[in-house]
Parts: sequence; C-alpha cells; structure tokens
Amino acid sequence: MSTAQSRRTVLTTGANSGIGLETALELARRGFDSVGSVRSAAKAKLVRQAAAKLGLEVRTVLLDVTDPEACRQVVDRLHPWGLVNNAGYGAVGAVEDVDDDEAHLVFETMVFAPVRLARAALPHMRTQGGGRIVNVSSIYGVATTPLSGWYQGAKHALEGLSDALRIEVARDGVKVVLVEPGGFRTGIWEDAAGEIAKRSGSRYGTAYNRTQMGTRLAMPFMGDPRSVAKVIGKALSARSPRTRYLVGVDAQAISLWHSVLPDQVRDRLYRAGLGL
Repeated sequence: MSTAQSRRTVLTTGANSGIGLETALELARRGFDSVGSVRSAAKAKLVRQAAAKLGLEVRTVLLDVTDPEACRQVVDRLHPWGLVNNAGYGAVGAVEDVDDDEAHLVFETMVFAPVRLARAALPHMRTQGGGRIVNVSSIYGVATTPLSGWYQGAKHALEGLSDALRIEVARDGVKVVLVEPGGFRTGIWEDAAGEIAKRSGSRYGTAYNRTQMGTRLAMPFMGDPRSVAKVIGKALSARSPRTRYLVGVDAQAISLWHSVLPDQVRDRLYRAGLGL
C-alpha cells in the first residue's frame, strides 16, 4: 500500500470491544487513519488507551448508529474511504418471545444502520475515486438455528442488501465485502446471556437453558477476534477482495452441515438437542 493509500480514513462501528476494537487496531497497524465509533466517552477512552499501549493511534467518535442524523453528521465530517459496519449485539429469543419493539431494534441496529451509513458514505467514496464497505455479518447470515431467528433474520437481510449494493456501486470503484464469522470470544455472548435471562417463564425455557450450556462449553474453543480483524484488514487492503469471507473452523463446519443435510433432518436434530 502506498503512503497516499495508507492514510485513507476508515470508520469502524462498535469499536469499543471484541471484533470492532481489534479491527480498529488492525487498521491502524496497516497504516490507515483508523476511526472507531463508540457510544460513550468512557468507551472512547478505553479504545484510545488500547491503541496507545500498542504504539498505535486510533481516533474515536461518539455515535449511536440508530440515530440517522448523527450517522450523517459523523460521515460528512470524516469523509471515509472505508466503512466497517460491525456494531451489533446478541439478540437471542424464540420468534414468538420477541415483541415488536425488540424486533425493530434488532433490524434498526444490524440492517438499517449499516445501509444508512453506507448511503451517507457513498458520495464521499465516489469523490475519492472509490472505496470499501465491509459489512460484518455472521455464519448465521448463511445458516439458521432456533432461538436466534430475529438476529439471523437481520444478518440474512444484511447479506441480501450487501449483494445488491455490491453490484450497484461496482462501476464507481466501491467494493462491498461480507465477512461471516463463526464463534469468537466477544461480548456478544454476554449479550446473549442477558437476553436469555429476560425470557424466564417462556415455554422454550428448556431450549434456552440447553443453548446457554452449549455456549459455556464452547467458549474455551472459540477463536480470538483478532483473527476476524485480520480478515477485515485484508478485505480493505487487497486490490481485489473477495465478495465474502467465511471466518472460523466452526463457520466452515456449519456451512457444510447446512449444505449437506436436508432441512427435515436438521430440524429433527435441533429439536432433539434442544428439547423442542
């Protein structure tokens, strides 16, 4: 990457921890003008301190991605060449257990916000002769399991919108990339535990308990979020990035599982495992 390229500004949303923080740091290592969005001054300070410990510089901006006007103002101020839509949370709940307000927030955070930021950034990217939009999806943007239908629905929607956008803006030199991680050690699992705690009294209680137990058992085997950050860095640095990157051994296995097993067989196995 040339010196001119290396100072390109890249905005990463949800940069206070996990994949977002590691991405902001990785982009700084690669020489980008790395900017991470967070929702509080305290979180901004933590990001800057983490960067300083590594001898890096990461700028921060305060941003609630569900606030349309704030999104527009931040993007117009930064004029980003790159955008990493990472902000999200672990929305766990049977379809029946999630009310309209919760469902709207899931889609507002993980579907409407990424597209809103992309729309705001595109004019700036065109002015610069091109750009990159990296949307952090999930293996569950490709596959589906019970008890996370709204989260998975949001990620499926993000995948479809990203594919359409990729074709629409290609002639402007803007490349749109999907990153689909499996299970990595991030705060999303704490979010998920909190979501499950809200479902007490649900008819799906047994399934929630088994899901939480499975997560606890899997935690020691989950990957480091730095692995995902390196893939995102590659997607932003490569001359011709792939359209999607499936990250993690478990993601590869789940993808294969869903491509090989018939729906009826998978359904029976999920029901047996979760007591549904």
